Amino acid sequence: MDTPSSGSDSFDFEAALKELEGLVERMERGELSLEESLRQFERGVELTRACQKALQEAEQKVETLIGQGADAHEQAFEDPAHRDT
Repeated sequence: MDTPSSGSDSFDFEAALKELEGLVERMERGELSLEESLRQFERGVELTRACQKALQEAEQKVETLIGQGADAHEQAFEDPAHRDT
């Protein structure tokens, strides 16, 4: 099972989250062997890390866009005659 890189365009956050939810359900049922439980747990950790990374990247992008929007807004309404330079 390959872990998708959250930084790549091919990462599907929703699919990873759905897979993670399925892993949790299977583990909670308690029907897995110790070895399979450990494999499922490892996969869950990989998916969790990839999802967290994707969320952090999305948050940074939103903050950047908001920051750029605020700068553009301030510059668009700045009156050159009233500048303190």
